[in-house]
Amino acid sequence: MTVREVALEAYRESLPVLALSAVGGLFAGVVLGGMDAELQDVAGLLVLVPALLATRGNVYGSLGARLGSALHQGLIDPRFSFDDDRINAAVAAALANGVLISGVAAVMAVALLALVGRPSAPLATLVAIALIAGFVSGLLLTIAVVSVVFVGYRRGLNPDTLAGPVVTTTGDVVGVATLLGATRLVLALGGG
Repeated sequence: MTVREVALEAYRESLPVLALSAVGGLFAGVVLGGMDAELQDVAGLLVLVPALLATRGNVYGSLGARLGSALHQGLIDPRFSFDDDRINAAVAAALANGVLISGVAAVMAVALLALVGRPSAPLATLVAIALIAGFVSGLLLTIAVVSVVFVGYRRGLNPDTLAGPVVTTTGDVVGVATLLGATRLVLALGGG
């Protein structure tokens, strides 16, 4: 293949996904814009938003890359099976890392806000919100990443081209939505 043919193939595979990514990012912004009450009720929540969204991309982007590499190397089949130890280990590591880093981000947000003299919700409130959002978004992102990588691979598409934009978009939309849901749940249970 020539350089031009490779470039055209890459654009053919990635442009539709990138267009959906832009729409998804705008939708996530609309959801975040509708969180005025929650952002006012939970001091420090806005500081947590970029950290949680960034970690979703990092953790689940790594999952997509790991699965893509395993597919290219022939180490796994492009079908999910609970009997495949490699897939199970990759998924378990992503979920554990996603939840753990969510809790760490909440602790760091409270510490940073205290350091700069800004108000913050109680540590337990922000940690509870981050852990719930991290777990629920992790489950949803795992399903999305595994599905897109496997289905794309079976259809002859490069999973590496698909995984990044899908993780970014899905991570933003799911991350903001689960953060909103987790915040409402924690506030309803008396946190704040």
